[in-house]
Amino acid sequence: MTGVKSLDQIGDVAGKRVMVRVDLNVPMQAGRVTDATRLLAVKPTILELADKGAKVILLAHFGRPKGKVVPEMSLKPVVPALADVLGREVAFAEDCTGEAAAAAVAALPAGGVLVLENTRFHAGEEKNDAAFADALAANGDLYVNDAFSAAHRAHGSTEALAHRLPAYAGRAMEAELAALQKALGTPKRPVMAIVGGAKVSTKIALLENLVAKVDALVVGGGMANTFLHALGIDVGRSLCEPDQADTARRIMTAAERAGCAIMLPHDALVAEKFEADAPHLHIGVDEGVDHDKMILDVGPNTIEAINGEMDHAATLVWNGPLGAFEIPPFDQGTVAAARHAAACTKKGLLTVAGGGDTVAALAHAGVADEFTYLSTAGGAFLEWLEGKALPGVEALKSAS
Repeated sequence: MTGVKSLDQIGDVAGKRVMVRVDLNVPMQAGRVTDATRLLAVKPTILELADKGAKVILLAHFGRPKGKVVPEMSLKPVVPALADVLGREVAFAEDCTGEAAAAAVAALPAGGVLVLENTRFHAGEEKNDAAFADALAANGDLYVNDAFSAAHRAHGSTEALAHRLPAYAGRAMEAELAALQKALGTPKRPVMAIVGGAKVSTKIALLENLVAKVDALVVGGGMANTFLHALGIDVGRSLCEPDQADTARRIMTAAERAGCAIMLPHDALVAEKFEADAPHLHIGVDEGVDHDKMILDVGPNTIEAINGEMDHAATLVWNGPLGAFEIPPFDQGTVAAARHAAACTKKGLLTVAGGGDTVAALAHAGVADEFTYLSTAGGAFLEWLEGKALPGVEALKSAS
């Protein structure tokens, strides 16, 4: 990792208080964790440090309490699930600073694991307040950031703390940064990107950054309709942003100048209703879409073209589904492309995907575990795709 120290450089941690920023913002239902993916992601770092005799002190947020104590957003219910994942006891402190935190840290044995209460119960967390960061640092000797998903936030526990203690990247953070560097930092070419989603307006920066870095850009989902509209094609009742037509044309012009081929749908599945198993038709998009119908998925000819491009690519970056993957039969395009990408991965294609809908879509296709790297980071992954500097990562670089 360029400019960032990993656990390989951390040295002897026996008996030292190591503050580890992790992501414990997991889905809960009736007081129980329903998806332990993020807990499993931080397991290697926690166990590596604990097994070397460190006092592992976990910092995390849960929900958006906005600087106030909200009992329903306590991290305490997450502790049993984390203990199950780690296979060992996990202690809990009722606060992340002050006497409660200090007492819990003092009582923690070497090799023990402690979860401090929600950092966002303090207004200083989201304000990246110096005094709050000082209060956190008072209970630590070293700092490890293993929460890439929070790296786009300049918060006390993600940014300021890295300047107060010797700072390192955890194993999950290290893996994420390595994968992203291979995908767009110094990629093997040709590089292909698939970007889907509902609106162009939410992904302008992403599209503008990608056309300058990739060789082929597939635009899918609802945002593809805006591009088609910008080309003068009638998209009927399809999700579309007519006010973004100039933006779409600007992106297409930039792509042409950069030598990036933009791939839009050639054909599509259209229906009158957005619902599962709705009666639908297969059309060529050049024909235009009837006024009472909407595009809900790409068609087989488009999938053939996308998969053909994939066959010649060396690197693939994916963010967003190609259609309404949540409802059949409009999941066919996304599923077919995802399965082809998985097959290409086995043949050597580097595949990096991320974003909430993307993770769900690949899981729906049954290939979430078959990509080279799948990021669950959401906003941080999107901002990285946009080419933005991530405060949590930059803090680790400046601390090294």
